[in-house]
Formats: sequence, structure tokens, C-alpha cells
Amino acid sequence: MAEASDVDAMETLPDYLGAGLDIVLIGLNPSAYSMRVGRYFANPRNRFWAAVSASGLAGRSVGPDDDATLMASGIGFTDLVKRPTPQASGLTAADYRRDAPLLKENIIRAQPLIACFHGLTAYRAYLRYAENTPNAGKIDLGRQGHSIGSSRVFVLPNPSPANARYSLDDLIGWYRKLAEWREELKGG
Repeated sequence: MAEASDVDAMETLPDYLGAGLDIVLIGLNPSAYSMRVGRYFANPRNRFWAAVSASGLAGRSVGPDDDATLMASGIGFTDLVKRPTPQASGLTAADYRRDAPLLKENIIRAQPLIACFHGLTAYRAYLRYAENTPNAGKIDLGRQGHSIGSSRVFVLPNPSPANARYSLDDLIGWYRKLAEWREELKGG
């Protein structure tokens, strides 16, 4: 198994994690484009920033340059696998075995209110490689019965341009549901 220092030495996007966050948004892995730009969800064709802006989740219009500043609004970022690839199909079982347990440790340490996975693929891989649940059965989007430490789990559709199954309006609706759950959990 790779040591944490191996991941630290890898060229990747920084984690925006810390105590007191409401939501940590977890991508599958950084795209090669996002890595070159140095920002989460930086591909102009990715619908993440448009959906977050329109949903009200961040409370304002946001774009890739806002990824680090959203921590002040209670929103952090990380990835299940830290190794950038041009496409998710470039990931290997070794990537998941190395990084999924580290993600679990980071979430338990940061204790966000909600750990939010982008896509069923990311969440299934997390369950398999970090929770030793190789056959999780049917998983629906939205609130999950599983927690990571004290953090509740939510799964959104992946906003990648490769995921054409969900329209921008669909994505906006899911980010609104996430925002509503955050307010519910905070007692608001």
C-alpha cells in the first residue's frame, strides 16, 4: 500500500478541508484539464459551477476561481482519487486502494456536516475500497443511510460533460436538495 507521502508528492489539486465545514464536495478524481488550470471542475464544459450558482448552494454566483474561497461559506473540496487522468476510465484498482482509505481518514478528521460524492461511481468505489463493501447493492442519488464518522453522506449526479444523462436543470435540482438538507441538519 502506498504511503500518504506518496500521495503528497503527486502533482494534484489541493484538498480544501478543515474543521467546521458544512459540506465537502468529493469528485472522482481531478481531470487533466483541472490539474493544468489548478482548479476544481475547471473544464468549461463541466456543469458544476453553473449548477451550484443557479441552485443557491454557495449563496452567490461562483466559478472555478472560487474553489478555495468557498471554505469561508462552509464548502470544501477533495477527490476520491488524487491522481489526475484525462478520463475516469484511466483510473486503476491500485488508485482506489491507495486513496479511498486516505479520503475516509480525511473526512473523519475534518468532520464536515455532509460528505457529498459526485456520482454513483465515486461512491461505489469509496464503499468498496474504504469501507470493504464490494457489493453495495442498489444505491440511489441523494441522502444515504451511511455516515463517514460523524459526517452524513449525500450523492449527486456527476456534473461531468461525459454524464449527459442529467441536464443542467436536473443538476440544479440536486444541488438545491443538498442545500436544503444542509439547512435541515443545521436546524435552519
